[in-house]
Amino acid sequence: MPRTTYHSVTVQFGDCDPGGIVFFPNFSRWMDAASLMFFTQCGVPPWRVLERERGIVGTPVLEINTKFHKTLTYGDTIQIATHVEEWRRVAFIQIHRVMRGDELVCEGREVRAFIKRDEHDPDRMRAIPVPEDIKALCA
Repeated sequence: MPRTTYHSVTVQFGDCDPGGIVFFPNFSRWMDAASLMFFTQCGVPPWRVLERERGIVGTPVLEINTKFHKTLTYGDTIQIATHVEEWRRVAFIQIHRVMRGDELVCEGREVRAFIKRDEHDPDRMRAIPVPEDIKALCA
């Protein structure tokens, strides 16, 4: 079973559209926060430390797929369960399950990669092989 971490969010009034339903881009924002929390809870140093010490800037999204099952409104509390489904050479697939109690609200699948600045052009980013030590912390 892959290592799973949990991130809790209380939905705020400002997260909703005029009908009181969560505006869909907020799910991506919450899953992105859950991705960061996954690495933090696994013991990976903050990105600013990794950039300073190893040049690793972060893990941007290369592909995203989201499936919505239920709506949310302000006052709801959700738990986002996050794990890595697959480690590839230069990317990984992260899964997020957004739950309200025992009810599945949303599922997200992200393909992400670890990146560094290009040594010849620091304005560009380049994917690097998944660092084995980080992978070991998260397994």
